[in-house]
Amino acid sequence: MPGFAEFEARSIESENSKANEEPVCLNETFSEILACYQVCDQCRSLNSTDVPSLLEAFDIQSSFNVYTAVCTETPGFQFEFQQDGDYLIAGLFPVHNSRSITRTVPELPDCNTEVFNKHGYHLMQAMRFALEEINGATSVLLPGVKLGYEAYDICSETANLLAAFNIVSKQNVEHQNEQLTTEKHNDPKTIAVIGPDSSTYAFTTASVMGYYLMPQISYEASNELLSNKWLYPSFFRTIPTDRYQVRAMLQLLSEFQWTWIALLGSDDDYGTQGMQSLSKLALKYGICIAYQAIIPSYSEATRTEMLQMIKGIVQTNVNVVVVFSGKRKASGFFSLVVEQNVTNKVWIGSEDWSMSTLVSRLPQIKSIGSVMGISVKAAEMPGFAEFEARSIESDNSKANKEPMCRNETFSEILAYVPSLLETFDIQSSFNVYTAVYAVAHALHQLLGCDSGECQKKQVHPWQLLQQIKQVNISIHDAPLYFDNNGDPPTGYDIIAWNWAGDRVSYKVIGSYSPNPERLLINRDLINWNAKDNKTVPTSVCSAECWKGYRRVLTGTHVCCFNCEACPAGTYVDINDLFNCKPCEIHQWSLPESDACLNRTVEYLPWNDITSAVLIITSVMTLLLTVATAGLFLLNLNTPVVKSAGGKTCLLMLSSLACASCSVYGHFGVPTAVGCAFLQELFCLSFTICLSCVAVRSFQIVCIFKMSGKLPKAYEFWTKNNGPRVFILVSSAIGFLISLLRIVLDRPVPIENYSISPDKIVLECSGTQSVGSAMETG
Repeated sequence: MPGFAEFEARSIESENSKANEEPVCLNETFSEILACYQVCDQCRSLNSTDVPSLLEAFDIQSSFNVYTAVCTETPGFQFEFQQDGDYLIAGLFPVHNSRSITRTVPELPDCNTEVFNKHGYHLMQAMRFALEEINGATSVLLPGVKLGYEAYDICSETANLLAAFNIVSKQNVEHQNEQLTTEKHNDPKTIAVIGPDSSTYAFTTASVMGYYLMPQISYEASNELLSNKWLYPSFFRTIPTDRYQVRAMLQLLSEFQWTWIALLGSDDDYGTQGMQSLSKLALKYGICIAYQAIIPSYSEATRTEMLQMIKGIVQTNVNVVVVFSGKRKASGFFSLVVEQNVTNKVWIGSEDWSMSTLVSRLPQIKSIGSVMGISVKAAEMPGFAEFEARSIESDNSKANKEPMCRNETFSEILAYVPSLLETFDIQSSFNVYTAVYAVAHALHQLLGCDSGECQKKQVHPWQLLQQIKQVNISIHDAPLYFDNNGDPPTGYDIIAWNWAGDRVSYKVIGSYSPNPERLLINRDLINWNAKDNKTVPTSVCSAECWKGYRRVLTGTHVCCFNCEACPAGTYVDINDLFNCKPCEIHQWSLPESDACLNRTVEYLPWNDITSAVLIITSVMTLLLTVATAGLFLLNLNTPVVKSAGGKTCLLMLSSLACASCSVYGHFGVPTAVGCAFLQELFCLSFTICLSCVAVRSFQIVCIFKMSGKLPKAYEFWTKNNGPRVFILVSSAIGFLISLLRIVLDRPVPIENYSISPDKIVLECSGTQSVGSAMETG
C-alpha cells in the first residue's frame, strides 16, 4: 500500500484536530480506521475504470476489505444495496438529498456526504419488502424463480442520469457479447426499473429507458406530460397523473366557493406543469388567480426573491393559496412564511408535500392557518412495519462488524434509528410495493407460471413491457391496472391537517374519483385552524351579487365586479352572470329576477261566472226573440202585424236570433272553424237585420213625404218590390265582403301577448284589421 505508512503518521499527529471534520470509519481497530481514511480520499478522485487496477496494489487482507467496501461504488449511487437473483429489478430512490448548492460546472456529488432522506429510505425498504414476499417460500407468484434488485441512490439529477446510463449500459454490453461470441450468457440483467420519485428526474430516465423499451414504473412522478406514449413508450406509474390532481384541486376550490386565490409552483417540471394546467382550467370553474409565482430552492441567494413572493401574497388580499410543489422546496418556502408571520390563510397542497413531515414538523408551522391537500389513496401494507424494524436491527448489528466508510459517526447513524420507525408516508411506499408486484405478475405470465412451475428463460425488457400493459390485479383490495397512457385508475383522498395542541395528524375529509369524475367532502370532519373552527373561510374579490343583479366588471379579473339590477322582463342566467337576458315571449318577470315565470293563459271558459251570465242573458234574449217571431207568425195577416212590417219583421227577428247565437263561439279555447265563421255569422246576420230596419224606416218616409212629392218614384218602389230588392242587395254585398275576408284574411286562433305583461290572451286574429273594419262597417 504505497504511501500508507506516511498517511498513518500524518493522521496520528492530526487526529485530535480533525476528529470532527474527517469521515469516521466504523471499525474496531485503529489501523483499520486509518486505512479506511486513505481509501476514502483516493476513492473520490477515481473513475470506475480505475478500481480494478488499484485493487491489485493491496495485499493486506484487512485493508483490502475496507477498500472494497467503499470503492466498489461510483460516487453518486451505490451498489451495496443489492440482492442477487435470476432476474433483476433496478430501484431509483432518493436515500440522500443533495444540498442546495449552486454549481457552475456539471458535477456528480457524493451521495454519502449529502443529507440522509428518511422518505427515500422507506421507499427502498418497500421494494425490498415486496421482493421478500414474492421470493418467499409460501409465494406462488414466481415458484422456483428469485427476483433480485439493484438499488441506486439518486441524491441529485446527475446521480439519477448516471444510474440510468449504468442500467442500460449493461444491456449494451451483454448484447455485444452475444454478437461476438457463441457462448451462452446466463448472467442476470435488469428487466425493469422502479422509480424515480421526481417528475424532473423521470423525464430523463423515461427518455433513456424508452429507447431500449425498458419497462419503468414510477411511484411519485405525476407530471401529465409523461403520459405521452410517443415520447415515453415504456413509462408507467402507480400514482395518478397531475391531470386528475389539478381537477381535484379546482373542484375543491369550487366546493368552498374560493374564487380569489394565489398560485405557487416549484421551479421544476412538477411545479411548473401543475401551475400551467391549473391556470388553463381555472376560469372554467369560475376561479381567478390573483397572484402567481415560482418557488425556488431556499438559499441565501433566493431569500430576497421568496420574501418578495410572500409580500405579494399578502398584498393581493387572498385567503387561499394553492402550492403545487415538491416537499423539499415547500419546506424552505413555509419556513419563511412562518418567519414573516403570515397567518389565517388556507393552504391547498399538492400530493407531494401535503402529508410530508418535512413541512408539517417545521417549528411554528401551526401559525400559518389551515392546510388542506390532495393525497394518494390511503393503503395498508401488512407486515411492512415489522419488516423495517427487522431490517434496521440487522443493519445496526452489521454496522459494528463490517468496515464501512461514512460521513457520520456511529452515534449519528444510531440516532437515525428511532426516527426511521416513526410515522411516515405509507402511500408512496405502497406505490413502490404495487410497482414491484406489477413487474412480478407480468413476469409470471411471461414465464408461464400458471402451471405451478416457471420456465426460466432469457427475458427481454420489451417482452416484459407488453405483459405489464395487460396487468390487471388487486393488491390488498386496491385495484391495479394501467390505461393506454400507462396511468393507474386510482383517485385521490382529500386531507386536512388536524391539530391537537402542537401535534398534527392528517384527517381524510373526502375523496376524488376521476372516472366518473366526482368530489365528495364531509364538512363535519373539518376543524379549521382559526378562532371559529367550524366557519368556512372566504376568499373572494367581490361578494356575490343578489339574485336578479348582473355583474359589471371593474377590472381584468372576472371575479372583481359591481352589481346592477336587471329590469322587468329580463333575468340573470346562472350560466351568464354578466348579462340580463330577456324572457321568452311566453314568460315574464319582475325587476331583479333570476328566473322568468310562465304567463297565465287567459280565455273565457264555459264554466266561468262571466260565461254563465252571458249564456243566461243570450238564452233569454233568444227565447224572447223566438217568442216574438212566433207571435208575429201566428198573426201574420192581421193589420197590426202588416203595419209593423209583416214578413220583414220575421226576417229581422230571425237575423237577430242568428246574431245572438254567435256569442257561443267566444267560450272555450278558440278554434280555427270558430274563428273563421264566428264574426262572419254575426256580421251577415246583423247586416240583414239593419237592412230590414232601413227598409222599414224608408217606407215610413215614403208614406208621409215621398208619395206626395215623388208619386212616380214611390209607385216604382212599391210595384217593383223595392224593400225586398234592397234587403237582398245589401245582404249580398255583406256576404261577398265576408267571403272575401275568409279567403284573403281568414281569422285564426292566436295568443295575444300585448294586452298584459303577465298574461297570454287566446283570441281570434284580425279583430282590428282593415277587413274586419269593412265587414263590420
